[in-house]
Amino acid sequence: MAVDEQKRNKNYNAYVEQVTPKASCLKNCVKAFITGGTICTIGQVLLWTFKNAGLNKDDAASWTTVCLVLGSIILTGLNIYPLITSWGGAGSLVPITGFANSVAAPAIEYKAEGEVFGIGCKIFTIAGPVILYGIFSSWIAGILYLLTKLWM
Repeated sequence: MAVDEQKRNKNYNAYVEQVTPKASCLKNCVKAFITGGTICTIGQVLLWTFKNAGLNKDDAASWTTVCLVLGSIILTGLNIYPLITSWGGAGSLVPITGFANSVAAPAIEYKAEGEVFGIGCKIFTIAGPVILYGIFSSWIAGILYLLTKLWM
């Protein structure tokens, strides 16, 4: 019986190896670089545009962030951002647009279940842990900073 199980496992592993697409690390890194670089270039162009329109540095940065988040949410709603993500991988997930997409996508996906049990419950399924651990690690860093200042 054990021989049959080993043979079945060997055949299964061979099948998985055959049908699993081979990923090229260099190719994926280049795609991520192009995607993330394009998003950041759009952000830089927006920042320059707002600065040239007469806004100060902080206001221009705020408006740039708002435009990038809004653009990401609109592209997510039109089902375009997932295509960008499938091509560019982490390059589309790292900038603020990726975070906006991770909040908007579950809200769009679960809107049929209603505003409370659909959108309200599912909107932070992906972004929630990021927010939680971001706040928690900031708190830990603040405590360590305080202890360092008190000790020195």
